[in-house]
Amino acid sequence: QVQLVESGGALVQPGGSLRLSCAASGNIVSIYAMGWYRQAPEKQRELVARITSGGDTNYVDSVKGRFTISRAKAKNTVYLQMNNLKPEDAAVYHCNTRSRHGADNWGQGTQVTVSS
Repeated sequence: QVQLVESGGALVQPGGSLRLSCAASGNIVSIYAMGWYRQAPEKQRELVARITSGGDTNYVDSVKGRFTISRAKAKNTVYLQMNNLKPEDAAVYHCNTRSRHGADNWGQGTQVTVSS
C-alpha cells in the first residue's frame, strides 16, 4: 500500500495563492501517476490535475493557466501550486496515486477555502 499525507490547505481571499503538498510513503515503486482531486459540498469529486511517472501532466479545463502540478526528483512528493484562486475552487483536496496495476490510494484531504 501507499500512504499519502497532504498539507497546505487554508482560507484565502479570491485571487490569492496556495501550494498543496503530498508526501507518499510505502510501496512507492509501484506508483504510475499522482494527482489531486477535489470535492466541494454536495458536488461530485473531480480530477483537478495529474502527473505521470514520465512527467506528463493533465488539468481540468477550469484550472488551466492557474494551477501547476509538479513533483520532486525522488517522485515521492507532489505539489499543486494554485494561483488566482476563485470561490469555485473551494473544496476538500485529496491526493491520489495510481499504481501500474490500476490500484488507487487516497490521502486524508486538506481543506481549501476561498472567501472574501
